[in-house]
Amino acid sequence: MAADAQSQDPTPSSPAPAVEAGAPPDFPPGVELYRTPYRNWTAELTAPALWACAPNSPGQVVEVVNWAWQHGWTVRARGASHGWAPLTITQGTPPDAPLLLVDTTAHLTDATVESIQPGTVRAATGISIEALLTLLEGSGLGLTASPATGDITLGGALAIDAHGTAIPALGEQRPAGHTYGSLSNLIVELTAVVWDADSGQYVLRTFQRDESACAALLTHLGRSLLTEVVLRVGADQRLRCVSRTDIPATELFAAPGSPGRTLESFLDASGRAEAVWFAFTDRPWLKTWTVSPSRPLLSRQVTQPYNYPFSDNIPQPVADLVGTIVANAAWYLAPALGAAEFSATNLGLAATLSADIWGRSKNTLLYLKSTTLRYATCGFTVLTTRSQVQQVVHEFATYYSQSLDAYASRGRFPVNGQFDVRVTGLDVPADCGVPGAQAPLLSTLRPDAAHPAWDTAVWLDVTTLPGTPHAEEFMRELEQFLFQRYDGTTAQTRVEWSKGWAYTAAAAWSDQTVIGTQLPAAYGPAQWAQASAALDQFDPHRVYSNAFLDVLLP
Repeated sequence: MAADAQSQDPTPSSPAPAVEAGAPPDFPPGVELYRTPYRNWTAELTAPALWACAPNSPGQVVEVVNWAWQHGWTVRARGASHGWAPLTITQGTPPDAPLLLVDTTAHLTDATVESIQPGTVRAATGISIEALLTLLEGSGLGLTASPATGDITLGGALAIDAHGTAIPALGEQRPAGHTYGSLSNLIVELTAVVWDADSGQYVLRTFQRDESACAALLTHLGRSLLTEVVLRVGADQRLRCVSRTDIPATELFAAPGSPGRTLESFLDASGRAEAVWFAFTDRPWLKTWTVSPSRPLLSRQVTQPYNYPFSDNIPQPVADLVGTIVANAAWYLAPALGAAEFSATNLGLAATLSADIWGRSKNTLLYLKSTTLRYATCGFTVLTTRSQVQQVVHEFATYYSQSLDAYASRGRFPVNGQFDVRVTGLDVPADCGVPGAQAPLLSTLRPDAAHPAWDTAVWLDVTTLPGTPHAEEFMRELEQFLFQRYDGTTAQTRVEWSKGWAYTAAAAWSDQTVIGTQLPAAYGPAQWAQASAALDQFDPHRVYSNAFLDVLLP
């Protein structure tokens, strides 16, 4: 699911005249300028009042970027705030920082379906994923998979290679215009504001997917600013989404080759699956999506997204328990919270008749609103072969469960959320239909040329309430287990850019060995250096950067 470097506050303050002292000097006339607070998804990264603007066209974006360069300011794109990592601002950013948020959601939201066969859509980067999918649906088009939250911006999703959950079921052929990888892999063309050495200024430049210069911009982590993209899309699909809560974790995450209802068996049958395992419970919430052109007899047809209101709107018993835990530092109630969330899921599925639903892809793929519980989340990915997926999931789930029990035996409860697993394909460039297409250099799903057999990615997330004691220590141990177990020999650990990673025992995004050594190695030292150099060439004045990005991509 997807957080993002270009997606920030969904409800920015109403624009107000820039009259106070310290206002950006000589700001381009005609560009809406105002003060606004910044808050990321969990309110762990906040700033009380930063300068922001709302350009009404790509041309105004260029004006703003050139103004920032000439005046020594930085520019950070803002959309829907659904992110954890400090890719937009860093903690402690003061109100008087020479930093300008560029709101892409106010005006940069146009989109047009340009063709049906092959399917292409031209979209400004401030459009939301839900609005984009709605537009596609109206033309009989859609995506194989998408982030579960529809209010994130397209630009933000592309910045961090947002994804859903999908691999081909056994016997399934990839439909034209679709990919099992990230949204970044669907880009056919993109337009970005980049430095032009000949004119000595930032300009709009359009890149085609087969240009080597495009590769670093397909997933840029906030080190660039895209204004528009053309995406390859395919015919819409009807999906049946079935929820189950009756399978023990020991069966679903069993060792490979085990009989019964394993995650592998559901992937073989449907190709699309997500398992959510609430802390200290014994049965996960499993969702599977199956391509079903006709409505199955027992399925309820849905015509709108977000069909799990018990997940989007916190049930009162869960809300009360969360309030008690946070207000009284009653972290030992984590098992009770896990049980309450599992119970709410069971009751909610029955009460809303949503355990078996069917409809157009948008209406089953979008299922999470911003009103849900906002957990702090770590995110890691293991590139492997499809035949090893069950092994990876089994090993991680076993380590996670044993570690959680070991902490609990010492009176420590670092996790009060859940463990979530999704499985996707990789970013195969040919999926976009452009001969010679480049792979996104910094995408977590970029294939490893040295290991062509690795065709699948396992996404592993663990969530907990912000401020939970010992959480960072616990996440660090999970991360180190993954980097040591899947070190590039038989499989490769990478990270989910928008979430928590590079843990020390005290904080995320802080382990300099992970940041400076393990990540470049995991993504390929040559490719990492190529991406960093290209992004620096397009932005030599580091207008699109912050203190954290200066370390991550020096």
